[in-house]
Amino acid sequence: MANKVLNFGGRKIGQDCPVFVIAEVGINHNGDMKLAEKLLIEAVKAGADAVKLQTYLTEKRVGRDSPVYDILKKCELSFDEQERLFELGHELGVMVFSTPFDDDSVEFLESVNTPVYKVASFDSVNKTLLRKISATKKPVIMSTGMTSLDELGAAWKALGGKDDGTGCDLALLHCVSSYPLDDKKANLAVVPYLHELHGGPVGYSDHTIGIEVPALAVAAGAQLIEKHFTLDTSASGPDHAMSADPKTLQKMIEKIRWVEKVMGVRTLGVREAETSIVPFRRMTD
Repeated sequence: MANKVLNFGGRKIGQDCPVFVIAEVGINHNGDMKLAEKLLIEAVKAGADAVKLQTYLTEKRVGRDSPVYDILKKCELSFDEQERLFELGHELGVMVFSTPFDDDSVEFLESVNTPVYKVASFDSVNKTLLRKISATKKPVIMSTGMTSLDELGAAWKALGGKDDGTGCDLALLHCVSSYPLDDKKANLAVVPYLHELHGGPVGYSDHTIGIEVPALAVAAGAQLIEKHFTLDTSASGPDHAMSADPKTLQKMIEKIRWVEKVMGVRTLGVREAETSIVPFRRMTD
């Protein structure tokens, strides 16, 4: 499975492909459909390759006694509303997909033909959900926050993965599940480590404030970058403060494209920038 390239709805993801940038809208729409539509529009203007939602029925995601129940219930969009967001994505020419948190949500996402599924770090150990997603035969992106090596292997098998590396088109995102995350604890050494373990596309899901860490993740080998996205970082809600607003997202994407150019390609020999100095080489037998 080394250096596997995946196809997300016609877009190639992996080695020698442009870094795939995901604007994680999540619940930053605060349950407001007009705000959700505006977030999609602004993500496209900023240059995002995809927009990611969260699809759930609150009662099936957490218990009523959960401290986040009221927040999630307020931010829950109906399936009809989310179908409209998928349609808007088609109109805007941007990929829209989502993180499902229950079986009904997976079935809904199948009905709108999501090109890929996202698995949150919290569900990397949720084998029931992983098997439900596996049955769709769609590519999967999974965040690995809090996930041990053994748990990662178990998730791979629950998603249909086999020992020979076949059975599941899976991209892994290094993630530290802290909100917001101190940039000095981003632990980007895990990105090349996941490449050694997995071989397929590897990326980074960012919870830091700012754009420096995502750019460094690309230098470390990340082929996908996921960044929370909002229109206002001072808005009320759990994720806004660590999110990128439209100008910040645009700057992050510009920085990522610059890093891609700086990193170049894996080749040896005379490079274009070296041609004028070739006559001064001291070749002997």
